[in-house]
Amino acid sequence: MTVKEVCEALGGEIQCEGDGAREITGATAGDLLSFVMGTALEGAAWVTVQAHLNVAAVAVLKDLPLIIIAAGRKAPDDLIERCKTENITIISVPDTLYGTCVKLAGLGLKG
Repeated sequence: MTVKEVCEALGGEIQCEGDGAREITGATAGDLLSFVMGTALEGAAWVTVQAHLNVAAVAVLKDLPLIIIAAGRKAPDDLIERCKTENITIISVPDTLYGTCVKLAGLGLKG
């Protein structure tokens, strides 16, 4: 499943369009950045409610092509700008973190 396909399935608002053709290998969820750094698999979609610049640094470090910001939160401009330079997609979805994870599981993505 590609970044574009996951975004289309989730709906929501794309705040930064990265490489939509990139393959998503799975999913991870968490708001503690050190936890995500230690556990996320490369190529996964990341579901979080964190919306600050450090999120981009973790996504780059773990090679995460898709950041899904749950609960209707929006990425600030500095996060969007950084993700543009790194070709990372950011989507804001109205669902809760749990609800978003349920949808990703329904798409067949494993955590």
